[in-house]
Amino acid sequence: MTTATATTALNGLLRRLMMNRLLSQTQAVEIQVKANETGQSLVHTLIDSEQVTPIQVAEAAAQEYGFPLIDLTVFDSDALPKELLNEDLLNERRAVPLIKRPNRLYVALSDPMHLGALDELKFSTGLTAEPVIVADDALQSLIDRLGDSSSAWQGADLDEDLENLEVEMGDAEENPAATSEIDETPVVRFVNKVLLDAIRRGASDIHIETYEKSFRVRYRLDGVLQEISTPPHNLSAKIIARIKVMSRMDISERRVPQDGRIKLAISKHKAIDFRVNSCPTLFGEKIVLRILDPSSAKLGIDVLGYDKVQKKAYLDALAKPYGMILVTGPTGSGKTVSLYTGLNILNTPDRNISTAEDPAEINLPGVNQVNVNPKVGLTFAEALRAFLRQDPDVIMVGEIRDLETAEIAIKAAQTGHLVLSTLHTNDAPQTLTRLANMGVPPYNIASSVSLIIAQRLARKLCDHCKEVDDVPPAALLEEGFQKAEIGTFNLYKPVGCDRCTGGYKGRVGIFQVMPISEEMGRIIMAGGNSLQLEDRAQQEGIKNLRQSGLDKVRLGITSLEEINRVTKD
Repeated sequence: MTTATATTALNGLLRRLMMNRLLSQTQAVEIQVKANETGQSLVHTLIDSEQVTPIQVAEAAAQEYGFPLIDLTVFDSDALPKELLNEDLLNERRAVPLIKRPNRLYVALSDPMHLGALDELKFSTGLTAEPVIVADDALQSLIDRLGDSSSAWQGADLDEDLENLEVEMGDAEENPAATSEIDETPVVRFVNKVLLDAIRRGASDIHIETYEKSFRVRYRLDGVLQEISTPPHNLSAKIIARIKVMSRMDISERRVPQDGRIKLAISKHKAIDFRVNSCPTLFGEKIVLRILDPSSAKLGIDVLGYDKVQKKAYLDALAKPYGMILVTGPTGSGKTVSLYTGLNILNTPDRNISTAEDPAEINLPGVNQVNVNPKVGLTFAEALRAFLRQDPDVIMVGEIRDLETAEIAIKAAQTGHLVLSTLHTNDAPQTLTRLANMGVPPYNIASSVSLIIAQRLARKLCDHCKEVDDVPPAALLEEGFQKAEIGTFNLYKPVGCDRCTGGYKGRVGIFQVMPISEEMGRIIMAGGNSLQLEDRAQQEGIKNLRQSGLDKVRLGITSLEEINRVTKD
């Protein structure tokens, strides 16, 4: 492409950014070529390039296309026309109706080239829809807040939502007589409200617990349990029975634990699965529901919390035709989401992907998922043997628990297959020694494992109420910060407001992403321990969990207190 051709072919937004001296011609051409090749919008390609900021893109778009520019950070979201908000408009079209007038509707967009939402709104409302340009990061922040809000697409009216909920039962047989016994409207509505409210508040688990003289409901919000409700004790049996019927458990059996599953359709386009477990206690049964949102597998790698180097290392390992990727961390550290994000990237029509899980938590169309069942002999090892006879490209094993599973997985990784799995270890170097302790020969470890990801989940500070935290320099040095950087960034602390829980809202991943280099392979072959591997990782510039956590503190994403909670021994 010649210079003249490149200039005339450039999009108007790119030309405007060049006129504003924010992009060189070479940068503009590269960005347009990349947008054309990837199919990503030009606005997002520009922002991902980090050559310009979201506000610079918005200002240039407003100048080029003649649309007004609005600062969303000072806009009152409570004044939005909520009756016009829906999931498709927010998440698919990335458009937010801001102001409604008798004959006119002003709609926030970050991409002036995608105006399809305006035609839809004009058709559905009869109003003239006019665009206003906003910064993409501010628009995403508003969409996230609306998605979490009980007054957004999930429904402004709770009673209406409860009436429209559709419950798809699990797999076991249902007892019609038992169903009629506990099909009482107040109990049904209470259970539906608990489930719906947990989804809206972003809970990961629901705990329903019976004690001698009390009964309570708790949600796990951002990794921390919080009491939500204390229903009358005399309703405990009926509420628990209702949940057991919904999940197709045997309500007459109260002596042994049971497992079940519920699918809750909360709109035409969104359904949430619940994995349900009952356990007998001294004064009744305890029910725990794990909320499984299929959309979490499609969040994309960019929102999980990887920095640029870590993201590249993960994507490079996924791009290899063979080898083993291991994700490690305690229960509840986000390993499943990391694995499914990788599977979602690999899930193309030209690949055969099979997974063995205990149980399969998220349904991923295009992936052959198997629930292991040791009672009938279907173990992880047996599932792996079956996969290897079915012409696989990618295999995911829920967890490597024993030598047999480890040996088959490593054999698969050595014979042209990409294998993803998890282990329960504290950090990446310990994962290699754990495999050796299982009995895997060092040469097999060195030749098969290509990447190890250790991770934790830390709560994110609420953007609306966080405050600057004044920490003495001596304390910062003790925490691991460098003397030269003290004073160059602000630390923030949680405060608490009506939009968050104790000053925190949402969670972000803290990662140690360790590619296995040739030198690490030599250490493994020589029988080296995890301390030697950790030293080598530091020499290669690989951040450990603590260092990655401090990066999130520097960026104001989370607090030092929270990083100490999840990374300090």
